[in-house]
Amino acid sequence: MTYILKKHPPALNFRAGHLAKQHLQQHGLNASDVDIIPGAAGGPKGIGLMGLDQAIFADFLPQAPKRRFLVGSSVGAWRFAGMIAQGAKRGSEVLAEQYIHLPFHNKMTIQDIELISREMLANILGQGTQNLIDHPDYHLTIIAAKAEKIFQSDHKLALYGALVGIVAANTLSRDHLSHFMQRVIVQPANFTQFNIATDAFKTHYLNFNQNNVRDWLMASGSIPSVTPAVKNISNAPQGAYRDGGLIDYHIDLPFQSQGIVLYPHFSDSITPGWFDKMFKSRKANPNHQARTLLISPSSSYLQSLPLGRLPDRKDFVLKGLDDKTRIQMWTQSVAESQRLGDEFLEMVEKQNFAEYLQDF
Repeated sequence: MTYILKKHPPALNFRAGHLAKQHLQQHGLNASDVDIIPGAAGGPKGIGLMGLDQAIFADFLPQAPKRRFLVGSSVGAWRFAGMIAQGAKRGSEVLAEQYIHLPFHNKMTIQDIELISREMLANILGQGTQNLIDHPDYHLTIIAAKAEKIFQSDHKLALYGALVGIVAANTLSRDHLSHFMQRVIVQPANFTQFNIATDAFKTHYLNFNQNNVRDWLMASGSIPSVTPAVKNISNAPQGAYRDGGLIDYHIDLPFQSQGIVLYPHFSDSITPGWFDKMFKSRKANPNHQARTLLISPSSSYLQSLPLGRLPDRKDFVLKGLDDKTRIQMWTQSVAESQRLGDEFLEMVEKQNFAEYLQDF
């Protein structure tokens, strides 16, 4: 009797910009090719990539150590910060554990959430804060947003008024968000600096140090009406700083890459700003992503997870999902993510990426 082994559907999707596709078809993917790694905002969706993060940062990139830009907003910056501070495996595991067991409920004030978020960040960084400043290989680049005018306030009436104005302005054009916020790019000082081409947003380039890096990471993940804006950051212009994903949700920036922008992402598409989620037509600029290899969980992989998707912030208050069940489902989702890492490393070994590439 002949047995036919069932072939499992791929766990990963691959999308490539035109220059990345050409490179992969001709040369495959080698660690030495990678010079930039973006990390999107998206809350607990980020922990659903733990296995892929560990494969990339603990197994793949160490094959060719060199200085790389890790560019993140919100949880993307927190993912990178944990792995730089405590090592890829330990840092990603702590982030997942902290998120899974976050004691959140819908009666918390924004001050309560700020407190537990700072405690969470302290555990993610451990004793490795100095590594964020002087790590020889990883150049952490944190994206935040500097609020302008009425958007600086955390008072409900003023904040909701600002948000109504922002939504209306963004409906006309993403560029109009520049009336309400400015981009902030924060990075260690003593290395080559990450820069982008000029766009509609005024961009502040600042440097972090031991005294302010935690404030910058908090600012990068400070969601309006969920946590207060971060103010009085040392060595920074006076102002109120908020979630970097408001402007750069999925990091659609004009990267000045000379090799491959390797992008482990929870979605197979790139949405420029958080407020662009309601517009299906607002996707990545192909010119920005010319050198990008986007790696994301496949639809068949997502369907196999307990919730049929990655963990989401709404799960904390989702009707019918109690905290015990949420913890069990999130824990299983994170454990399943090892499949993503295993598949990536297998493809690196086989160098068969070209067979699976899709265009942006």
